[in-house]
Amino acid sequence: MSEEAGTLETTAKVLVVEDDDVLRQLLIDVLSDQSYQVEAAETGEEGLRTMEQDVFDIILLDINLPGMDGMDVLRLAPARQPDAQVVMMTAFGTVDTAVEAMKQGAFDYINKPFSTDELLLTITRALEEQDLRREVARLRQRARGVGGTKQIVGKSPVIERVVDLIARVAPSRATVLITGETGTGKELVARAIHEASNRASKPFMPINCAAIPDNLLESELFGYMKGAFTGAIQNKKGLFEEAAGGSVFLDEISTMSMALQPKLLRVLQENVIMRVGGRQPVPINIRLIAATNVDLKKRVAEGKYREDLFYRLNVFPIDVPPLRERKEDIPLLSNFFLQKYSELYDIEAPKLPARTLDRMMAHHWPGNVRELENFIERGVVLHASGGSATLGFELPSEATDEEDGSNILDEAQKKRWTFEDLEREYIFRVLESVRWKKTEAAEILGIDRRTLYRKLKRYEDEAARSSE
Repeated sequence: MSEEAGTLETTAKVLVVEDDDVLRQLLIDVLSDQSYQVEAAETGEEGLRTMEQDVFDIILLDINLPGMDGMDVLRLAPARQPDAQVVMMTAFGTVDTAVEAMKQGAFDYINKPFSTDELLLTITRALEEQDLRREVARLRQRARGVGGTKQIVGKSPVIERVVDLIARVAPSRATVLITGETGTGKELVARAIHEASNRASKPFMPINCAAIPDNLLESELFGYMKGAFTGAIQNKKGLFEEAAGGSVFLDEISTMSMALQPKLLRVLQENVIMRVGGRQPVPINIRLIAATNVDLKKRVAEGKYREDLFYRLNVFPIDVPPLRERKEDIPLLSNFFLQKYSELYDIEAPKLPARTLDRMMAHHWPGNVRELENFIERGVVLHASGGSATLGFELPSEATDEEDGSNILDEAQKKRWTFEDLEREYIFRVLESVRWKKTEAAEILGIDRRTLYRKLKRYEDEAARSSE
């Protein structure tokens, strides 16, 4: 093999569609030796089914196949693998057909019999062009925000990888499994995949599997027929039907019961559902995206999750990193949320003091991006009550009750505080944290001293009146 051929990309996934047993196995061996991930199909029909189950970079497609020929497969492939490069394999007698195939969208063709170097160099060129095309797509997405209206904010290498994976998988029909800790933004990734796909004009239907009792989850997903159970007074479509042509996002998929899992497996295998109480299968056209914050492999090993369903879900995994692994994104995320909530509360966006940002960079953020967002919103809410042009507030760890670990906002919700109650409690906690040094407290609160003194005087008067 030549030195140039030896520079091949070795992480790509290749589908070989070839009916000749000897040649098909030879291609598998040669490509596997180059560390490509290889799958193979004997017929065009089998090749199309394989395209529906995985995402490929290269498709080596024979023109002369039994049944559905290579040209037919080429016409149908883009709907299943819009990002793949198709290389046609042809005998000398069908060169004209191969040229026509390139007009139909194939990258190139190679004549049988071909050498190993010729094959590998053709694949190398196909991958190089594909990389350029993907880079253009990434730059366009970065310019407008991945998925259009939904932005994934960050410039860290780990989040750039997530953006890259979204760009690669979005055009395909592949099932995606998004993993990551609570609060990392798994639904945002799911929406970005949907909005960057050719299904963007169709519904995106999210549902949290953990939030709905299992007996109700089945009817929510699959729908039901009149009389199927008490209260079923008419036929009702489920999410899988309502999302026709679009995407269904199943969050916390790990909580789905063993009884319901085989029914979801059938959806992935056959693209049909059976309504509760129904007798006829109903065909559906959806793209499934699932998410989990637990290790599904571990649940499979424990016998709490079906192995076949796991592998059907895990066609294209995307792991969303926790915030502590992408701390360089904290300033960008903070500014993004400052702008978002300043617009929401109709105030001029406050500034984030350098001291506060330094402490934020050192914080562990166990609640990830969701915790950071709540933290910024809380600061904006308190700032909106009147103060300086800077935003100063305590870190989440300081706004936590040491006894029960509850957040001040959680406490406010439990005790049904008004906004004034929340503001008063927050001011007192900040004062206690700085030993009642009012100048320092005012700086943390983002208000001037006179505003703080005025608020304290009001609280004192209210307390005096209530004791009368």
